[in-house]
Amino acid sequence: MQHSSKMSIHAKHKSRTTHTWRVLAIYMILAANLSEQQALKQACPSCGTSQLCNCSFRGLDFVPLGLTAKITVLDLAHNRIKHIRSPDLQQAVNLRVLQLQSNKISSIDEDSFQSLAKLELLDLSNNSLAHVSPVWFGHLFSLQHLHLQGNSYRDLGESSPFSSLRNLSSLHLGSPRFSVIRQGNFEGIELLHKLWIDGSNLSQYEQGSLKSIKKINHMIINLRNSNIFSDIVRDLLHSVAWLEVTEIKLPVEKKSLVQNTRRPFRIQKLTFKESFFTDQAISRAIVLLKEITSLKELEAVNCVLEGQGNWNMKEIASSGQSFVETIMIINIVIQNFHLFLDLNGMESQINNLKRLTIASSNVFMVPCNISRSFSSLLYLDFHDNLLAINRLNETICEGSWPSLQTLNLSQNSLKFLEKTAECTSRLPKLTNLDISRNNFGEIPDMCEWPKSLKYLNLSSTQIPKVTACIPETLEVLDVSANNLKEFALQLPVLKELYLTKNQLKALPGATPIPNLVALSIRSNKLNSFSKEEFESFKRMELLDASGNNFICSCEFLSFVHHEAGIAQVLVGWPDEYVCDSPLAVRGAQVGAVHLSLMECHRSLVVSLICVLVFLVILLLVAVGYKYHVVWYMRMTWAWLQAKRKPKRAPPKDVCYDAFVSYSENDSDWVENTMVQELEQACPPFRLCLHKRDFVPGKWIVDNIIDSIEKSRKTLFVLSEHFVQSEWCKYELDFSHFRLFDENNDAAILILLEPIQSKAIPKRFCKLRKIMNTKTYLEWPAGEEQQQVFWENLKGALKS
Repeated sequence: MQHSSKMSIHAKHKSRTTHTWRVLAIYMILAANLSEQQALKQACPSCGTSQLCNCSFRGLDFVPLGLTAKITVLDLAHNRIKHIRSPDLQQAVNLRVLQLQSNKISSIDEDSFQSLAKLELLDLSNNSLAHVSPVWFGHLFSLQHLHLQGNSYRDLGESSPFSSLRNLSSLHLGSPRFSVIRQGNFEGIELLHKLWIDGSNLSQYEQGSLKSIKKINHMIINLRNSNIFSDIVRDLLHSVAWLEVTEIKLPVEKKSLVQNTRRPFRIQKLTFKESFFTDQAISRAIVLLKEITSLKELEAVNCVLEGQGNWNMKEIASSGQSFVETIMIINIVIQNFHLFLDLNGMESQINNLKRLTIASSNVFMVPCNISRSFSSLLYLDFHDNLLAINRLNETICEGSWPSLQTLNLSQNSLKFLEKTAECTSRLPKLTNLDISRNNFGEIPDMCEWPKSLKYLNLSSTQIPKVTACIPETLEVLDVSANNLKEFALQLPVLKELYLTKNQLKALPGATPIPNLVALSIRSNKLNSFSKEEFESFKRMELLDASGNNFICSCEFLSFVHHEAGIAQVLVGWPDEYVCDSPLAVRGAQVGAVHLSLMECHRSLVVSLICVLVFLVILLLVAVGYKYHVVWYMRMTWAWLQAKRKPKRAPPKDVCYDAFVSYSENDSDWVENTMVQELEQACPPFRLCLHKRDFVPGKWIVDNIIDSIEKSRKTLFVLSEHFVQSEWCKYELDFSHFRLFDENNDAAILILLEPIQSKAIPKRFCKLRKIMNTKTYLEWPAGEEQQQVFWENLKGALKS
């Protein structure tokens, strides 16, 4: 029992120890992972949150730690990495793109890429790899694109490094040090979309090395050693569709390229770039290439021809017909082009040619007898040359280019549109004509064109105005970049019109071009277009009005916001349609701008405001009239005037005994009765009457105030007419001030006729108070009482 107990205790202790170590191990693993993730985030900040991990240009000396299965794209280009170790990429099992170009990689562990079964692109270009190991690629079953160019290896080894890459689509290899291609180097590759080989210093090529690749769509090889050119071509006749050779000096090959070779061939296009030709090499090449019956297209770009066109025409003619249908020559330099022959004798070799491009090559003429031999030519491109109108007449002579449908004469030296049209009218089947980037200037009203012409490009030709010279047969017209201010041609069958980079301020009228399907008026001075203009083009499917400075008016915005299907018609909508004004929305997209009611209906809002202001003013006038506001304002003004003057005029300034205030309707009694009675009294009283004593030309209010100031008393002749008189009100107003401000008895009231207290306006509240508190004189009807009236009045005036 004691032994058993000890055993149990020991087992428990051992179990606890094991559990502790496990916990510690897990903790250490988690801590290590956390540390690696922190290191990765520090080295490549973009790796933390996305599947794309961009570590390029970080100055890294090694592949950062902490790469996980989350990452699908890893960019380690342009660093200083020298060695790829086995564990570096072990966890990145979902990686599809690995970019390691432009480092200093000189060694790769054999199993470095073992876990990258999903990798589709591997770029190891521009490093320091001295050899290429097939072990590296053994598990890259999904690899489609492999870049190995720009390294230090001299060859690919004795066998194929690519035998396991069954899905490879493009392969880039070679370098200035690459010198040997051996048989078996490409074993295992069945199909390549693109093969690029830098063989600038390739000195040895084993016959049959490239034959193992069954199909190559496009092969580019930089090859300076012309001695191995023929062997490479022979190996590619059945596999490559397009062969592009750069920097070669074309050899004078004596031996046939198709000797002991089965047909059919696959090669269809042969391109020479930055290459060098001689007359002898070209003569021989023409003869040899005829043997390749599948070859349909020849191309020479940026090449140099040392010679004068002195080709062996007899040998060329005797070698049979060429199968080439397309020739493209771009920027060829003929060192003594002024001595170049006219290629007489080549007529039989160009009968079947269908497409010819000679661009940027200083062509100034094609002899008439040569141009007549292009009996099957459908497409001719002479852009960027030196053709002038006098030489064009020779180039397009009667009977020349009989099948030509498309002609490009852009960027030449043509200056007269009428003569250019006349020359092209000799081409009976011409449908497409490009004469852009010539300098025509003013164009005439009438021109003669080919009756079959449907497409005409007149862009950048300095024409200030389009005329009826433009043929009505056109379906497509391009007059872009011509400083046009209007377009009003009658073109009934036109379907496409290009007016880009002109000065048009409105869409062209739809009536002359009823069948228009596509219109480009980009980068003009178009400010807007209306619903009516837009809908007038019944067949419009595409309208490019981008790049204009739009005035985002309410009408324009309402149209673009509510027009159904406008987004499908407008090219570049909404990104390239931007408001230029109003200033508040400048730079904003037209489709995102919404103006306020005030901005959209300014005239209506202003009209409503004016009506409201008028109604308010009318209301104020009505209220003022009802509550006598005007009277109170005048009262205040009179009071302010009186306040500025002394309360009582100096004795020397008092000229009158009384100022008489009366209504004009009471003037007969005042002037014929009261004035005679008072001014003929003994002693006489001096009365101030407005008719007699007011200063002419002086403001009437100032006359009233001055007259009251210069009178000892103010005599008011009250009647029904008095209380209705405006000027009597003024006189009474000021009298109120004087009477109550000075607290005197300057006012004398004469009641000429009975007045009801209610008849006195409410604004004469103080007059009412006077009449209620002071005695006033009433004009009696009887003569006896009148004498008493006069005595009382004289007494009041003397007091």
